[in-house]
Amino acid sequence: MDITKTLAEELAIKPWQVDAVIKLIDEGNTIPFIARYRKEAHGALNDEILRNLDERLKYLRGLEERKAAVLSSIEEQGKLTDELKAQIEAATTLVAVEDLYMPYKQKRRTRATIAKEAGLEGLANIILLQSTDKNLLEEAKAYLNEEKNIDTPEKAIAGASDIIAENIADNAEYRKYIRDITVKEGQLTSTAKDEKAESVYENYYNFTDHINKLAGYKVLAINRGEKEKFLTVKVEAPVEKIITYLTKKVVVKDNPNTNDVLTAALTDSYDRLIAPAIERDIRSDLTEKAEDGAIKVFGQNLTQLLMQPPIAGKRVLGWDPAFRTGCKLAVVDETGRVLDTTVVFPTEPQNKVAETKKVVAALIKRYNISLISVGNGTASRESEKIIADMIKEMNLPVSYVIVNEAGASVYSASKLATEEFPKFDVGQRSATSIARRLQDPLAELVKIEPQAIGVGQYQHDMNQKKLSEALGAVVEDCVNRVGVDLNTASAPLLSYISGISKTIAKNIVTYREENGRFTNRKQLLKVAKLGPKAFEQCAGFMRISGGDEPLDATSVHPESYDAARKMLDKLGYSENDIKSGLTGLSLLAKDTGKLSAEVGIGELTLKDIIKELEKPGRDPREEMPKPVLRTDVMDMKDLKPGMVLKGTVRNVIDFGAFVDIGVHQDGLVHISELTDKKFVKHPLEVVSVGDIVDVKVLSVDIPKKRISLSMKQAK
Repeated sequence: MDITKTLAEELAIKPWQVDAVIKLIDEGNTIPFIARYRKEAHGALNDEILRNLDERLKYLRGLEERKAAVLSSIEEQGKLTDELKAQIEAATTLVAVEDLYMPYKQKRRTRATIAKEAGLEGLANIILLQSTDKNLLEEAKAYLNEEKNIDTPEKAIAGASDIIAENIADNAEYRKYIRDITVKEGQLTSTAKDEKAESVYENYYNFTDHINKLAGYKVLAINRGEKEKFLTVKVEAPVEKIITYLTKKVVVKDNPNTNDVLTAALTDSYDRLIAPAIERDIRSDLTEKAEDGAIKVFGQNLTQLLMQPPIAGKRVLGWDPAFRTGCKLAVVDETGRVLDTTVVFPTEPQNKVAETKKVVAALIKRYNISLISVGNGTASRESEKIIADMIKEMNLPVSYVIVNEAGASVYSASKLATEEFPKFDVGQRSATSIARRLQDPLAELVKIEPQAIGVGQYQHDMNQKKLSEALGAVVEDCVNRVGVDLNTASAPLLSYISGISKTIAKNIVTYREENGRFTNRKQLLKVAKLGPKAFEQCAGFMRISGGDEPLDATSVHPESYDAARKMLDKLGYSENDIKSGLTGLSLLAKDTGKLSAEVGIGELTLKDIIKELEKPGRDPREEMPKPVLRTDVMDMKDLKPGMVLKGTVRNVIDFGAFVDIGVHQDGLVHISELTDKKFVKHPLEVVSVGDIVDVKVLSVDIPKKRISLSMKQAK
């Protein structure tokens, strides 16, 4: 296989771009580094294309390795023909390779192998050739073998039929046709094991859909329902067409001596050997595609969540709600440092509301708090009401935000949280995390396993390795897009920077603790285990404010400093002008082609430098919608159909979006209610996590805690 040509066609890019990226990957460069600092080499391909190329490259290289192993195995058996070799080399999927390899694979003892050991292969060949003019019972007498328990002609024919059935099942051409026709015309059905049982899978108690039209979220829901023993699931294939096809392929002569035996053998082959295997293949493929789709959605949601703008410069009170154990509070300053923690008991069973208001008001006054970050878990509704009442009653100069606390409890009980706050209990850590994730969502959320953040669907049913790798790549891209302050970033945040391992991240923090703040990027080379290659990969993403080198505060890579200085000199600036931002620099540097040649750097890199120096250290998150700040509270019972409200998109899934409208229970905007301007194939075409949207209430079901919303009718 020509991997370069294949990747170029799949990704709709030029072969030279593929070769360039493969070379960069093989040299040990990370995707964020390649995307940001090697644009000239690959023609400014974006992160998504680069990630897809990297993933497909691994698959295709794995495919080539498997082909080599299969060819070697068949050759060792002395059965490799030129035709078979060509078929294997031309295969484009692992499934196709395994189909071709099947007849030569070492098998466990089957009915066919037992029949072969009894010497019945000759009889099987006679039947397959369909040329005998003898009655098969007569023909079979020559193959009796009492030692192998073949003591009647009927047993001999049955054994020969087993050999024929396995030969048919091992035929790659037949399997491909059967797989393709089953996918094209087959259906997936699910039925209830007990129709009276109540469950979330009731929509699938009597369900049928075409395999090639089945939505990914339905596949994952059915899989879970089957796993939890609520559903029985089957693939219904076009059996008549398949048997007709096999008959035409196998019964090539009209011989009354062999017709019936061959027909019975091919039917047995399909029912016993092919159909179960094809069903497994198809369901595995459906699941894999559904997982890939769900992981993609999860990744896009996670990107939006991580890239939500930080609320900087405010002291925040983190409020972790609970009933019996009380609400844990943590006050953090503008840098995220914990100033105070306490516990209040305003909820059941203590109901110490007045005391809570007094404590909270005192904290607000003492620490000049302007924002309260409330977790959306258990007792959130009750806590929110107390906060809203308190703001009104005492005329407090604060607002509150309901924060998605998914993963806070996971973090607070983790080894990382224990190391960060050894003297805190889990409640204090959780309240601190809830406060900090409002101040800087990215810096706080990187401490939590991405799949625990709660912006996906069926994440616990997926291939966890694949999910973890995909989401890890999303976090890596986000962290590198924003960059980090080398003197304040935590080890978990640093570990996502290009070229930095967890060990090196800890070493950076240790170096900082032992030697004081970094004053220039070159000092990174003094960090244990951080060599020249790691420095090359990470340096541009590390920021140092107020250091020895003004360019260290920007995303300009050290390898481009000389060129940047030459450019500034040509345009009448000095490095000291960088701090305030060189507004209008792009107007002065109109002819970037000529300028790039003069300063000895690529034009794409020069444009990036100009863009950065116009607004040094800019945060791309500033362009994202800000959180909705609240001072009042609503309850689900206050909602009435027809109300138009402002809300925040909390999660996007295949069939719609969940929107927080401030009533503790997120409402669902079904895909059909997102917009009337165009046909929507997937909700992500219209909304993203963190978007602030107007919604109209369509219906409210209080017992089932369901709110139906519309975005198109809100307009």
